[in-house]
Formats: sequence, C-alpha cells, structure tokens
Amino acid sequence: MYQLVVNGLTMGCIYALIAFGFILIYNAVGAVNFAQGDLVMVGSYFGVLAVGLFGLDPFGAMVVVIAGSAAAGYVFQRLAYYPLRDGPTINVVISCLGAGIFLRNAAQNVAGPEPYTMKPFFGAELVELSGLAIPSQSIFVVVLTVILFAVQYWFFFRTSLGRMLRATANDKYAARLAGIPVRRMIALAFVISSVMAGMAGFVLVPIFLASPNMGFGLVVKAWIGVVIGGFGSVPGAIVGGILVGLLETFTASLISSDYKDVITMLVLLAVLFLRPQGIFSEPVQEKV
Repeated sequence: MYQLVVNGLTMGCIYALIAFGFILIYNAVGAVNFAQGDLVMVGSYFGVLAVGLFGLDPFGAMVVVIAGSAAAGYVFQRLAYYPLRDGPTINVVISCLGAGIFLRNAAQNVAGPEPYTMKPFFGAELVELSGLAIPSQSIFVVVLTVILFAVQYWFFFRTSLGRMLRATANDKYAARLAGIPVRRMIALAFVISSVMAGMAGFVLVPIFLASPNMGFGLVVKAWIGVVIGGFGSVPGAIVGGILVGLLETFTASLISSDYKDVITMLVLLAVLFLRPQGIFSEPVQEKV
C-alpha cells in the first residue's frame, strides 16, 4: 500500500507543478495556457540534452533546464500572448494552442519521434527508508516539489517583486495606476510558469520517457486537478494535482489501469455537480 502512496504522490507532484503554471497564467492574464504541457516537454528535452550530450550531473542539468525553460517562457509570451494582449481572451487561448502545436512539431523535427530516457538521478533504483524500499527518483520528485513551492511562497509573500506580481494578478489595471510595470510582471509570470513546467518535465523523464507528445496527457490531468482543487486557487491546484495522482494510481492498482482515466473523469463530474467551485473555493470580489 505504501508503494501506491509513493507512486501517487510522485505523479501528483508533477501534476501540481503543471497546475501551478495554469493558475499563475490565468490569474495574470485571464486566459488558460493549454500549451503548458508542451512546455513540460521542452523542459524534458533540455534535461536530456544536458545529461546525455553535455554529461552534466542532475544539479548542473537542473540549471540548464531552468535557464532554457525561462527563455522558452519569455519567447512564448512575446509571440503567443503579447501581440494579442488587448484583444478578446479567446484569441490568446487559440494562440497558445497554436504555439503548443508548433512546439510539438519542432521537437519531433529536431529530436525525432523516438522517445528518450534517463537513468535515475542518484543511481540506485530503490532506497531503503525505515525498512521500506522507495524509488530514489520518487523521493527526489517529492522533495524537489516541496522546495519549489516553498521558494515560490517566499518569493510571492516575502519579496517586493512577488507582491507586485500578486497585485498584477489581482487587478492589472489598478496595478498599472500604482506604477507597477504590468508588462514586465506578466512576462515574469510566463517565465515562472515555464520554469515550473520545465522542472516537472525534467524530473519525469527517468520515470517515463521524453517524447514530443508527452505533454497532452499531463496537461489534461493537471487541468482536472485545477478544476477539482478550485479554479484560481493556488492551494487548490496543489491539492487537486496530488489528489488526481493518488486517485489514478490507486485505481490502476486496485481496479484496472484501463479504468483509471474513467474514474478520474467521474470524480471530476461529481465535483462539478456537487461543488462546482472546487474544494478550495476562491472568494469572489467585484472589481469596481
């Protein structure tokens, strides 16, 4: 049973990282970036490149992934969001979808359709912990996720830059009147979102594979986690992502892997019927 919990937490942490990017972009620009899964794919290929070609250790490769994902996020917002920033929201959504298709095709043309993999970052497949054999990569994923969210909390609530970003997400028009550089804050939101997605892709490669189409299934599960947790709520995105990971892991093991997506969708429908605002409903404030 403990193995199921570990596996569920591992995948739940991946979904939570992706879901956080969803919420960050939505709060900043009011649009959903459905290319978030493709940014996960970009991060996974940066990791494969750093480890496989440059021969870096996991922490050196992590620097490459962060830098590459940050650059990808900045370019993404300049091309997919910035030209359409004053138009209807649906235009931004469609633009993000188109950018995601471009990223998938670019990855397939550059790296080929064959999937890539990496060894676990710390060599040993299993680690003995209090008499339990736990995959080393799973421990790394959970610990890294906790560190990333702790850093994000410190950044958003303990730094002036983070407070400006939160003010922009709350009301970008009022933030502009207060002298906050809204355009830079939105660009920063895209960069942070892309870095979180890239880190998710990097730590996922040793567990699964890096491939051009890997992001689609991940973004669907992260989206379900966002809806279950509460749309617009950062704690909801984290909890929702972890719940989806645990749910599909236990369903695949105790019932059948053929039904894990079905059960997940049924839970989503139940939440939409019984509590459409999600577990962590966000207070709604009327903007004057």
